[in-house]
Amino acid sequence: MAQHEPELPHGIALAWGLAANPQRGPKREMSVERIVDSAIEIADEGGIGAVSMSAVAARLGFTPMSLYRYVSAKDDLLLLMVEQAQGVPPESIREAEGWRAGLTVFAREALALFVRHPWVLDVPVLGVAYTPNSLAWADSALEALRDTPLDYAERLAAMLAINAQVRFEGMVGRGYAAAAAAAGTEAQELDAQIVAWLPQLVTPEQFPQVHPAMESGVFGPDGAGPFGFGLERLLDGIEAYIAARPHGAGARPSVDVEAEQLAAVVARDAKVREAAKAVREAERALRDARKRQREQERAARERARR
Repeated sequence: MAQHEPELPHGIALAWGLAANPQRGPKREMSVERIVDSAIEIADEGGIGAVSMSAVAARLGFTPMSLYRYVSAKDDLLLLMVEQAQGVPPESIREAEGWRAGLTVFAREALALFVRHPWVLDVPVLGVAYTPNSLAWADSALEALRDTPLDYAERLAAMLAINAQVRFEGMVGRGYAAAAAAAGTEAQELDAQIVAWLPQLVTPEQFPQVHPAMESGVFGPDGAGPFGFGLERLLDGIEAYIAARPHGAGARPSVDVEAEQLAAVVARDAKVREAAKAVREAERALRDARKRQREQERAARERARR
């Protein structure tokens, strides 16, 4: 007896291009893409709390009910907004030399996403990545760790540790930006104001460790960048773990060490990297073509039913 695949939730089907387009209602002027773009504009301006089906409909000049023909629930809309905001990961992650450089680029590009779209931090993380762009980001980080002796569970854990560091930094940065905006100033100026207050509040008797730290200037604009320091120490830990781990242990297949080292050298060759990039671009174009094909097949089936 044939097994039936589980039915995909509507939002996931939309993200993967597997949901049928509505056959009635306003055409050309309305699309899932326009709805998502408008919702992102609203969130960028006023935060995730400002996003509602009625607000998006008003911006597009339609009624809220007309949106439900395209996006059936707000949760689906949020999923599509994050997917659109993420976009595909930049090639610089894959082009970096070595796993440490790759994860560093991954972290900084992910942080840049939170700077561009701070509201993404307010959308709950529901577990395993399951949309095309989120999976592409995960794939880029896992590829950076491909030539390490870590098994897949360890590579995934390393990526999640980096994500946690980036997410925390994004939340702190957003808090600074919001406080500065409320005070009508810049984040650096707000920091400078706080640092100027501290000497009259912090005494060596009450705060014997904070006071000398403050006197050394660590709380000022020239202090160590907490994100850079935290990221480097996290990478140090992963590096130490890799160094202490038996080479080839875990889920990776057993291979000759010299052959693996040769493969790593070949992988760093610029021509090979360029060819790999061309393959990924071709694969992306193929996915887009298959998506368009599925849409055309659905449209043909809908016409045949009439």
